[in-house]
Amino acid sequence: MTAPRLNRKLVLERKTELPDGAGGRSEAWHAVGTLWGEMTPRAGREVQGEGGALTRSGIRIIVRAAPNGSPGRPRVRDRFASGTRRFDILAVQEDGPAARYLICTAEERASA
Repeated sequence: MTAPRLNRKLVLERKTELPDGAGGRSEAWHAVGTLWGEMTPRAGREVQGEGGALTRSGIRIIVRAAPNGSPGRPRVRDRFASGTRRFDILAVQEDGPAARYLICTAEERASA
């Protein structure tokens, strides 16, 4: 594999659940760190959401690897932020035996 072009600044965000004061829970996202990545678009589709049609676009994001258990390592259910765009991480795998990079399969949701 040729080295990826890590030219996109991405903020890794992790969700936390907090009590909402009424017996329920609310969720909040907080920044874990900033990573540089390569983004490659994948197939997209249109789905029906609660508020109408949504588009879901697949994105392949490659970032430098971090050790297992490291807080800066992307995990399933985390997300990347780039400006106003958000990319939900669906899967994370190491790239090859040297494991220098992580391949994150992600999805961006937007109103159609």
